[in-house]
Amino acid sequence: MKKYKLTTNLGLKVIAFIFAVFLWFIVVNFDNPVGSSTFRDIPVQILNDDIITSAGEVYQVEGDRTVTVVVYATREVRQKLTSDNIVATADIKQIDSTGRLVPIEVTINGFSGESVTAEAIPRNLTIQREKSGKKVMSLTVDTEGVKLADGYILGDASVEPDQVTITGAESVLDQVDRAVAQVDEVEGVSEDSVLPASLVLYDANGNELNQTQMSNNLGEEGLSVSVEVMKVKGIPVVFDVEGSPAEGYKYSGCVSTPESVQVCGKSEDIDKISEIDVPASVVDISGASEPIEMSVDITPYLPEGVELVDENSGNVKVTVKIEQEGTLSIDFMVSSIRINNLAENLQVSYEPDAEITFRFTGDEDLLDTLDISNAVSVDLSDYDRPGTYDVPVKVNLPAGISQDGQVTVQLTLAEKASEGDQGSQGGEE
Repeated sequence: MKKYKLTTNLGLKVIAFIFAVFLWFIVVNFDNPVGSSTFRDIPVQILNDDIITSAGEVYQVEGDRTVTVVVYATREVRQKLTSDNIVATADIKQIDSTGRLVPIEVTINGFSGESVTAEAIPRNLTIQREKSGKKVMSLTVDTEGVKLADGYILGDASVEPDQVTITGAESVLDQVDRAVAQVDEVEGVSEDSVLPASLVLYDANGNELNQTQMSNNLGEEGLSVSVEVMKVKGIPVVFDVEGSPAEGYKYSGCVSTPESVQVCGKSEDIDKISEIDVPASVVDISGASEPIEMSVDITPYLPEGVELVDENSGNVKVTVKIEQEGTLSIDFMVSSIRINNLAENLQVSYEPDAEITFRFTGDEDLLDTLDISNAVSVDLSDYDRPGTYDVPVKVNLPAGISQDGQVTVQLTLAEKASEGDQGSQGGEE
């Protein structure tokens, strides 16, 4: 029998083996080829940065703290691969001699036993080291986010804590000019409240600063702002007088400008008051024979717990009416005048809050009971064209009382607007 040795035709056998491996490689790659996949914005984890901080320094990453990762693997692996499998790290222990470049290493998790390689672009993380510092700043309060219920205003506001300590690179801290506790947005507040707030830092130009390169001592509790909420109410001002006018004259009343003021306070205090009484000792009419005008500061007469909404509105102008006996002056709102015989194609208007003044003479007892609220009118039968006119005013008076002089009122007549163009205008009848 003929025996065959392993080395027989060795060259052909080697060629056949190489060809078989090559053929296997072609078949495998045709069915499951190796290729690359690119993943962008992969965050870089920085390891062992305490090496820098323990030296009393801080660092900043120049540029983005993310990289692009190119992964080389078979198609089957790449189809299963997601960015969650990719971990990019920069270990401060491996920083180069310049103290700025840290190599980025990429690890692919979840594919043990597979042939997977990856590289980061760029290959290094660039950092800038700088001496660390701290800055202690007083906090101011921003309450623009607080929306109150109708009829309420904000009083005092305070923040807890009232200071914040900021740490970071000295060059970054130098930019911080102002620290603000900005109250988070809230609506419908009608009582004293403690509200959460956020720390906002500004530079000298009023620009908000990015705090990613800074830290603070506020911890998990953060900031809270206590706000005082006060109720608002319009209160009339009432004046009394003391003394008597000169012989033959009489006191006809006081008129204040404004007639009422806006005050604020706690609901329990505001609800108790209906007017502000100015004592008689403030206005003395002894021996007066003509009207008296004076300015009175009403602030001292506000009840306890109540204050003016506008602290500059405390001075009220007072006009004391002093008239001869047998005479009476009455201020009358133009809006209360009855309009008679207005042409159908016209409409009438006048200045808002306009007043006219009548002066009457007669028996003192009759004057004391005179009421002209429904007795004043104008007749527009002679005014049939648009224009502005001084129209005589008629007053129906009882016997024993007469009017001194003729009073006119300025009225503007205009063509009526069509229904589609008609809008509301103050003072139109």
